[in-house]
Amino acid sequence: MALRLGDIAPDFTAQSTEGEIKFHEYLGDGWGILFSHPADYTPVCTTELGRTAQLKEEFAKRNTKVLAVSVDPLESHHGWKNDINETQNCSVDFPILADPNREIATLYDMIHPNASEKATVRSLFIIGPDKKIKLIITYPASTGRNFNEILRVLDSLQLTAYESVATPADWQHGQDVIVLPSISTEDAIKKFPKGVKEIKPYLRYTPQPNL
Repeated sequence: MALRLGDIAPDFTAQSTEGEIKFHEYLGDGWGILFSHPADYTPVCTTELGRTAQLKEEFAKRNTKVLAVSVDPLESHHGWKNDINETQNCSVDFPILADPNREIATLYDMIHPNASEKATVRSLFIIGPDKKIKLIITYPASTGRNFNEILRVLDSLQLTAYESVATPADWQHGQDVIVLPSISTEDAIKKFPKGVKEIKPYLRYTPQPNL
């Protein structure tokens, strides 16, 4: 059965370029991003892992650990990592999980039914501290992931997990947010001392509360 938002992210133990990983234990009480690649030594994925390494400090600021996975064996991962570091001017120091038996790919419904056995679906999962899946994005093999969008969504998820707000279309960190409809305007004025702007009774904005 396909995973859905709100499901517990399946736990697993796997070998990686950073040693053995027990997934839930590795994430601890922080956030996690797990993203899959069809195979090593593929051009789009090479740029993606390089970009992930370049954004190390951004993920750290958000208390988020990042893991990549492909169905190739560990030895292949180590060789590919050297290529990534060389071509993308970075240092990959996050785990690349080896999944030669496709156990993780099966747990996370990454197997593509109409392609070769190595063609796992290119899915990305954001997982909260409660180990529940907060976001799933699936990309075609030809399109590289937008890491600015991944960071933007992560900011939104972390904000809305702890504040009674939602984020509007194209929202960026620091911009106004939407007051949840479950809160009356009277209560919102008390809850958000920076002010509440009512456009419609159901559409009310307030400055980002955690700044």
